[in-house]
Amino acid sequence: MTVKFLEKLSDNYLGLLDDKEDFNIIIKVGESPNTKIFQAHSAILRYRSLYFRNELANIRIFLLENHNASSIFELMLIAYEFLFDELAKYLEIHLIEKEAHWLRLNFTRTYQKSFENNKLQELQN
Repeated sequence: MTVKFLEKLSDNYLGLLDDKEDFNIIIKVGESPNTKIFQAHSAILRYRSLYFRNELANIRIFLLENHNASSIFELMLIAYEFLFDELAKYLEIHLIEKEAHWLRLNFTRTYQKSFENNKLQELQN
C-alpha cells in the first residue's frame, strides 16, 4: 500500500510540474531573438535550490517613494541585465520624470551607463 501511495504522490508532483496555470516564476535567459523562457514554481525552486530559497525569502514590495534615485538607477540597470525590459523601462521613465535633478548631479555616471546599454535610449536622449 505504501508503494502505491508514493507512486501516486510522485505522479501528483509530476503533474504539478507540467501544470502551466500555476507557474508563478518566469525566468528569461539570453538576448533576443535567442531568449529562452523557463517557467517554474517558487515553492519548488525554494526547496530545490539554496540560492532561490535565499532570494525568494528576501522579496519585498519595492515602493519607489521609499528609495533614493541612486538605488532606483541601480535597480534599472539590473532589470535590463536580467531582461526585465518592462520594469527597466518603467524605472528609466521614473528617473527622467521624477529624478531629473539627481540625473543632472550624476551626469557622468548616467551618461556612461546609458551608453553601455543600447536599451537606455530615453536616458541617452
